[in-house]
Amino acid sequence: MTKFSTLEQDFTIKYNYRVFFTRDLFDLNNDLLVRLLSASGSELPVKVLFVIDDGVSKAHDYLFDEISAYTKVHNNVMRLAGKLILKGGEPVKNETEQLTAVLEEIEKQGICRHSFVVAIGGGALLDMAGFAAAIAHRGVRLIRVPTTVLSQNDSGIGVKNSINWRGKKNFLGTFAPPFAVINDWNFLTTLEQRDRISGTAEALKVALIKDASFFHYIRKNARALHSGDEAPMQELIYHCARLHLEHIGGGDPFEKGSSRPLDFGHWAAHKLEQLTNFSLRHGEAVAIGIAIDVTYALLKGMISIEDHGMVISTLEHLGFDLQIPEEVSFEELYEGLEEFREHLGGALTITLIGGIGIKKDVHQVDRACMKKAVFQVRKRMFVNQL
Repeated sequence: MTKFSTLEQDFTIKYNYRVFFTRDLFDLNNDLLVRLLSASGSELPVKVLFVIDDGVSKAHDYLFDEISAYTKVHNNVMRLAGKLILKGGEPVKNETEQLTAVLEEIEKQGICRHSFVVAIGGGALLDMAGFAAAIAHRGVRLIRVPTTVLSQNDSGIGVKNSINWRGKKNFLGTFAPPFAVINDWNFLTTLEQRDRISGTAEALKVALIKDASFFHYIRKNARALHSGDEAPMQELIYHCARLHLEHIGGGDPFEKGSSRPLDFGHWAAHKLEQLTNFSLRHGEAVAIGIAIDVTYALLKGMISIEDHGMVISTLEHLGFDLQIPEEVSFEELYEGLEEFREHLGGALTITLIGGIGIKKDVHQVDRACMKKAVFQVRKRMFVNQL
């Protein structure tokens, strides 16, 4: 044998990624979950552990009874292993006690790789519960049931799971596609307007980098979306989810490269969330991040003043306050660029736009120009004042 030798083997793993749209998931006549579990390949009945956002359980006080009745009627397919209630929102990702609680319940209830965790809640709870499922037994199967606009059209659709660590957003996490995502429209009916609006920022983001016609749909319907009209909101969620699925299946779902186009506007958003102790909703921070980046793109001659004006006015008509909190200094905010690069690895890569629906990756940022962009957003020096 020679001094050095090599063994190699190529293999491919195929994922069937499915997002379902329904109403009244736990109505006794809705057999969607029954069909999914029946076709899972596990020996029936399968154990199912429900992890539920406490805000959802309070807003839908019948949910516990519905789940109990549903699993009882369909006990030939599923066996209720428990219902764990945890607080939702960003704190669920900041405190490891919540992660530990899920892991302990998985162990206590004997949830194995042939069982299921069904996570019901907003994006933060889905992130944390998904991370717990991914690391228990090297991967317990997960079904996500997103309950906010943002999680139904964006965060609940992806393949990422995470928690925050030492003040750094999403520092600990995995890439682990869920077994399925189920969007139930009824969960959105109890959202406060602030939470409903917040999720539209992610739809605007993906439209700006991928689909000009979708952007103009959002622009045309911005006031109706702000008012909570059902038809345009359903269209927004469905179309945004479809664009995310196309991205996942289109080349780099596990982000091996340095480009992360679905994080347009996010380098500033993540830092704004941290600097405001997460008093800003994620979508609110993304809206400000988009305003900063399109203003920077305008100052660098990448987009026209007309495009800039359309983006800013659409954000405002959706109901976003684009004011950067006074306590946030430019120097602190700018640190978000290095943290973004560090999280991604390799050379800095941030996504900007070269027009509506035209994605442009850049690897260097003009600090002075970005400072001017932040100043102009802070002082609301928008189109007619530039």
